[in-house]
Amino acid sequence: MIQIPLSQIPKENLSRMLEEFVTRNGTDYGMQEWSLMQKVQQIEHQLQTGLAGIVFDQESGEVDIWPAERIPAEWKLAD
Repeated sequence: MIQIPLSQIPKENLSRMLEEFVTRNGTDYGMQEWSLMQKVQQIEHQLQTGLAGIVFDQESGEVDIWPAERIPAEWKLAD
């Protein structure tokens, strides 16, 4: 697994990735209902502020978003 720096992901790809992430089964945002756009904006803000990171599994080819505190330092790539 590696962490992909946000700066290395084209904006269009990031938008699609975030939409896919927030529409996955089991993604829970609490008691309040949020629109797709609001959910995407919340996750993008977490990525921009370093509260979350994008991780890539080289074996499966899958991309995921994890809380920053769960991402080991050795997974991080330089910007």
